[in-house]
Amino acid sequence: MADASGDTSSPPPFHHSLHTKYITSLAAKIDSPKSYEGAVTEHLRMSGIYWSITALSLLKSPSEVDALMKLKPGGGNNNDDEDEKKERLSIVDWVFECYDPSTGGFGGNIGHDGHMLYTLSAIQILAVADCLSDSRLQVDNVAAFIGSLQQPDGSFAGDVWGEVDTRFSYCALSCLSILGLLPTADQGEEGIIDVKNAVEYVASCRNFDGGFGCVPGAESHAGQIFCCVGALAIANSLHLLDAELLSWWLAERQCDSGGLNGRPEKQADVCYSWWILSALTILGRVSYINTDKLVNFILECQDGDDGGIADRPDDMADVFHTFFGISGLSLLGYFKDGKEGEDVKYREVDPLYALPTDVVERLNLGGQVVRVEGTRQEVGAARLKRYDVMHVARSPLGL
Repeated sequence: MADASGDTSSPPPFHHSLHTKYITSLAAKIDSPKSYEGAVTEHLRMSGIYWSITALSLLKSPSEVDALMKLKPGGGNNNDDEDEKKERLSIVDWVFECYDPSTGGFGGNIGHDGHMLYTLSAIQILAVADCLSDSRLQVDNVAAFIGSLQQPDGSFAGDVWGEVDTRFSYCALSCLSILGLLPTADQGEEGIIDVKNAVEYVASCRNFDGGFGCVPGAESHAGQIFCCVGALAIANSLHLLDAELLSWWLAERQCDSGGLNGRPEKQADVCYSWWILSALTILGRVSYINTDKLVNFILECQDGDDGGIADRPDDMADVFHTFFGISGLSLLGYFKDGKEGEDVKYREVDPLYALPTDVVERLNLGGQVVRVEGTRQEVGAARLKRYDVMHVARSPLGL
């Protein structure tokens, strides 16, 4: 467990306005024909837009996000001139341009093959935009695409080329749940996917240290742990993991800097503020780490000149770490209305679905969390009230 007596001197403020400006200016920078960043991230543009939209959604109201990012058809940035408004598709329109009718999934960009990762990102964007009922969304085809990628052992491939990874197990379960099509475990092979087989495969990837890898026998990694814990939580199958052992492994990822790493002997990285905190939140054990030190670490990774959050202090900011840094602060209960002198109302992030909690509530999404009997209320526990609870006994260590 991390030392709870570390330095918690006053951190820098959260740069709300700078981060808003950073996120809303990304499209113009990346879309430039001369943009190096645009060229090297072309294949994952769908996920980049999901990170941008969801990060901004934690800082702004739905109407403000629509106005700033032209999220829905007919919306748009008020600063755009008329020609720019005509030339730039709304984000929802662009998402549907990335649909791959040959597979039934969504690609990472227009003209790309359907893939499990980008299909989830597309569905998440449509969920945030409240556009899951758009007639262009071919729900049955998307569901069939996901079902076609389940393997006989319960695992999921990312696409037709066959790479298997527990990331794709999470994507499949999350996507079908958001679409309202997730079968129950007792449906077996009669459902779109075999949920019982799927969670048993995830459980087979559990290691002696309580963690999970990308396939059975692979090294435990915090990113894979979120995917496996999230998948089991969505499928109401958290009984298949050892919550106490896993939580200790996750707590041991806290470094002297206060940040979290993904594996032993690695540097701290802001993105693990999401991967680890989300899992600890689901498992009811955020108190196992020093939250004050983690808040300080995330805030130190901000770019105080141009906005955005980097992987670690003094590195270049990017939208991936900006999203996970803001999400980490949300899970830590850092944001409060009016904080840092900003006249804003913050939205919370949901640890199972990586969506604003109001979106999860609107869609009536289900899942499961752990509650440790006889312990104090965890940070952010109120956001979990909609989920089924698996009660477990308090640790013999008295935490």
